Amino acid sequence: MSGSIKFGVDSWSCAGTLLRQSEGSAILEFAIVLPLLVVFIAGIYDFGGAFNQKQKIEQAAQEGAIVAAAQPTSDLLPVATSASNPDSLVPVVYAVFNSLQQGGVFTKPCSAPGTPSGPSGPSPTLTWKYKIKGCSSLNANDDLDITINRGFVAAVTGTSGLDVVGTVVTVSFPYDWRFYSVIQQILPGVIKTTPIIESATVHNQM
Repeated sequence: MSGSIKFGVDSWSCAGTLLRQSEGSAILEFAIVLPLLVVFIAGIYDFGGAFNQKQKIEQAAQEGAIVAAAQPTSDLLPVATSASNPDSLVPVVYAVFNSLQQGGVFTKPCSAPGTPSGPSGPSPTLTWKYKIKGCSSLNANDDLDITINRGFVAAVTGTSGLDVVGTVVTVSFPYDWRFYSVIQQILPGVIKTTPIIESATVHNQM
């Protein structure tokens, strides 16, 4: 008599129970892992967006500094009587603005050069700041700040008493976290809007 394995009703019932338990465990594990997966995906998306904006702001600052280096300084002095919006600085502001606009940093149409504030006080410096409003549809308080320092002095390495005058262009524009509630799970205490500030320095050519 050849041997054979026979499954009774109890065996099939037991197998069915184990299968249902396995499926239930899989569903439970998925329910636990899903929120974590969503947090990580949202975090990767948002952190990627922040890093991308940082790179674009850095590039805009560099382009502005390159344009600034080629501009004359004759309309900047004397500081006490210089115009609040010198002609030589307007191309710098537009270089930064156009770079950010073409890079898709702005989420709302806005216009340059914005409102400038020039040197003031008893010891003024060759620094102007331009504030451009209305470039973000996510936060009405997100302002683009462009600071241009045409009188940056740096000592030349290896020399005594020899200084080089250059220009520093600093660009600041906030990044609004799209998944703020999710980002808080990764970085507790992070603010909803994080300012991103980048600077570039070049030697004045004129």
